[in-house]
Amino acid sequence: MTSVDRWLLPDGVEELLPAQAAQVEALRRQLLDLYKRWGYELIIPPMLEYTESLLVGLGSDIDLLTFRVTDQLTGRMMGIRADITPQAARIDAHSLGREGPVRLCYAGSVLHSKPKQPLASRSPIQLGAELYGDNSPASDLEIICLMLETLRVAGLEGITLDTGHVGIYRAVVKAAALNAEQEASYFDILQRKAKTELKLFVASLPVSASVAKQLLELNELHGGEDVLSRGRALFADIPEAVAAIASLEELTSALALRIADIKFYFDLAELRGLHYHTGVVFSALVREHGQALALGGRYDDIGVLFGRARPATGFSVDLKALLELLSPVAEPSAVFAPYDPDPKQWLFVQTLRDAGERVICGLPGQDVDTTCDRLVGKHDGQWCLTPLRD
Repeated sequence: MTSVDRWLLPDGVEELLPAQAAQVEALRRQLLDLYKRWGYELIIPPMLEYTESLLVGLGSDIDLLTFRVTDQLTGRMMGIRADITPQAARIDAHSLGREGPVRLCYAGSVLHSKPKQPLASRSPIQLGAELYGDNSPASDLEIICLMLETLRVAGLEGITLDTGHVGIYRAVVKAAALNAEQEASYFDILQRKAKTELKLFVASLPVSASVAKQLLELNELHGGEDVLSRGRALFADIPEAVAAIASLEELTSALALRIADIKFYFDLAELRGLHYHTGVVFSALVREHGQALALGGRYDDIGVLFGRARPATGFSVDLKALLELLSPVAEPSAVFAPYDPDPKQWLFVQTLRDAGERVICGLPGQDVDTTCDRLVGKHDGQWCLTPLRD
């Protein structure tokens, strides 16, 4: 390794310098305080766990994102977390073991073996909230409102809520009687929204014309509110799909009453997290960011893998992605105290710090710090503050 390489970081792994770190920490504290006011309790799960508990229930996507290491004490395989959601589910089901609704929140770094999207960070700072123990639409409504409030408190405007329901896809596939291989191909094509490939695939299936139409047009059901009425008409003979669409309509109607300026986008073929989501899925979009800024959904019964089946819904957001959309914050004013061994100066400095001032104590021979706008000096034998002038 050359000397130039020694300070290079891996692709997608970033460091935050003082100004950025201060802004991220201030935002983290502000948002965790918000969650506390909503009744969400903070948890701090470990950075790594045995893969048996870390990777259960979330499908192959998280498995592929997870770095693995061998525990030198036991020889067992451990994973560095790529998502805090399964850790929160384990804490709810096993560590806490409470009955009834439980609200948890968290903020911490995660690592991805590869970026989720092009140019995405492989070391996000994941912040989120999870609500366990209630399977009613009221829980989904609360979580989505909290997600939108998160972005509002962070200073973002013009938010569009993208909603879907994995139950629609599952009902359509079940009605079409696709086998495992056929479903895997259909799932892959829908994820890529490859229209031409979809037509060829559906044409190869031994299904009726009406079923073929449903399989084809599911891919087109994205856009404004008319998507819901089109979906109801298309899947009129699939009760489970119609019920899922109705639940989406009720949810977004309730949201519109609470948040007047919210914009809605519907995607009935949204398959993100299909392997563990069980109901409504949602994400928040802003014009300035090319990917979903915050996302979540319902993932009932994941706790069964930890001994207790619990309804669950939640969301998460990457604080680093949020930071990219926010204006830089000016450094706070500070006080410079030139080096002086007088203990009375030290007592005066401590009084300033106790009052919330940022005070930099100079070292012997150190010039005034350029971030400071005031100086500790003596007047009539007493230590006091004086403004710095150019």
